[in-house]
Amino acid sequence: MTAVIVLNGGSSSGKSGIARCLQAVLPDTWLAVGTDTLVDALPAHMRASDAGIEFAPDGGVAVGPEFRTLEAAWIEGVAAMARAGARVIVDEVFLGGAESQQRWRKALRDLGVLWVGVRCDSAVAAGREVARGDRVVGMAASQAAVVHRGVVYDLEVDTTHTESVECARTIAARVM
Repeated sequence: MTAVIVLNGGSSSGKSGIARCLQAVLPDTWLAVGTDTLVDALPAHMRASDAGIEFAPDGGVAVGPEFRTLEAAWIEGVAAMARAGARVIVDEVFLGGAESQQRWRKALRDLGVLWVGVRCDSAVAAGREVARGDRVVGMAASQAAVVHRGVVYDLEVDTTHTESVECARTIAARVM
């Protein structure tokens, strides 16, 4: 039985919209958490520190050792919620590609996990990024391919021309 759905894709690829739609179309109650949840929980000084997470003016993202320590604890916490009976949708950005997935695989090792790649043409994602107004311009383009490098999925969806609800229905069909 699937206890965790991991959505991996670059910034503005549509992961959060898919997560919300999954919550609406799946018959059970699912929590949605994401890397933005972790970043938002950080104290301000960690969001502009080489020990924490830094967002470069060109859209690059660098993470430091303190962030990695907190991220590891957060990942284990998400896994603990799933082990305790919560069904969880994870909205993630695997900046390290396969290495990032391995950190999650280790924490989720004994749980039913559906690994979903969320792809989107980088130009489309970049347009969404500008329209959102809450992202550093350049993140979408810089992350579109790198987050999928070496990552193994059970399923992939592409939001370039497909609405979030349709992607969610495709994913839900693999969960039910």
